[in-house]
Amino acid sequence: MARRRRRQRLPQEPAEAVIDSLSHDGRGVARVNDKVTFIHGALPGERVRFRYTAVRRNRDEGEVVEVLEPSPQRVEPHCPHFGLCGGCSLQHLDPAAQIEYKQQTLLEAFTHLGKVEPEEILPPLVNPSPWGYRRKARLGVKHVPKKGRVLVGFRERGSNFIATLEQCEVLHPKVGHVLLDLSALIGSLSIPHRIAQIEVAMDDERCVLILRNLEPLTGEDREKLRRFGREHDFIFYLQPGGPETVTPLDEPADLHYRLPDFGLEIHFEPSDFTQVNTEINRQMVARAVELLQPGPEDRVLDLFCGVGNFTLPLATRAGEVTGVEGDAGLVARARANAERNALENVRFHVANLYEPLEQEPWLKEGFQKALLDPPRSGALEVLEHLPRMGVERIVYVSCYPGTLARDAGELVHQHGYRLVSAGVMDMFPHTAHVESIALFVKK
Repeated sequence: MARRRRRQRLPQEPAEAVIDSLSHDGRGVARVNDKVTFIHGALPGERVRFRYTAVRRNRDEGEVVEVLEPSPQRVEPHCPHFGLCGGCSLQHLDPAAQIEYKQQTLLEAFTHLGKVEPEEILPPLVNPSPWGYRRKARLGVKHVPKKGRVLVGFRERGSNFIATLEQCEVLHPKVGHVLLDLSALIGSLSIPHRIAQIEVAMDDERCVLILRNLEPLTGEDREKLRRFGREHDFIFYLQPGGPETVTPLDEPADLHYRLPDFGLEIHFEPSDFTQVNTEINRQMVARAVELLQPGPEDRVLDLFCGVGNFTLPLATRAGEVTGVEGDAGLVARARANAERNALENVRFHVANLYEPLEQEPWLKEGFQKALLDPPRSGALEVLEHLPRMGVERIVYVSCYPGTLARDAGELVHQHGYRLVSAGVMDMFPHTAHVESIALFVKK
């Protein structure tokens, strides 16, 4: 039997470090006693005193106790819960410096993972206000008798415990400023210990709260939700089981958002994937269309199309657009959105883009241009098909620089494309999350 490795003891005395850089998750990186050490709350160029939180064979971890020499880019966090709550990791860094950090993260990923470099760096897309931007979120719920209340919010940093929050500054104020009211509401129900989470979904006007109820609610519980909804202008949904069980408490909500640059209105269900930051999404769609340059003669392929966030704007400029998505429900909504917006030059297909695609009818067609908006895992499985279909121009929208860089290397080194331009979009201010966009053109 293998001998269990003994956990190393944590040094009890604080240590000092000079911070060299930021890690991909926003922690300061230093070398202490010739060992890489990740320190939460530290910024590049700072000298800090920190306490150890973990000691491992190849790296140590810690958190700041005192900033001895602060960075000129350090700012006072806007939220009193910063440092405890895991929802944000960069509130102590000036917003302009956050953008620089994200741009550098993207460029380093291109260099180290993809062995490529963009010919042009695009100016970043930013929100005029980096607060109250979040319209989609999943909030944890936990009944804690010892604290005499129900906790509602994000999890604590590095923990599965729900943070004790009074309000959240990155959530839209409609939700972020009523966390205590939501706590009291859940606490008043007959099953406060059986409400597991609240999913938030907002459009331009309405706000849906989906309660994950592990046991049935009583008639009195339902009436309490209705009263709360009327008082705070919320629409409640319940989810007693898997995602397919999401149903409205009463009447369903007609959720939609507008893309004014294209004269479009896109409808979605509360549990559908939509972007969390409405302002950045509008800028992102406009930039994607600008980079792809669709014209009346172009046939455009939109892979991972969702409810049509890019498909429909592209259809206002292109001759024909084909959207492909693995979720049949999203495709149904995309088709309805095309019909609702009177777009007749759009077709949609349901296909798992991570499985073999040789039998898909759209794969045998020709396209001049393509847009990819994959999940975090990237789009590696579909890349080989693009040059075969005649795609000359690709816009790739990414939520994870690691897989974008990997796929960029594949497109450039294996399939004959140039990485013409790339840049970041600040979809999640005050977090280390990097959303980016890149343009590839066939050589």
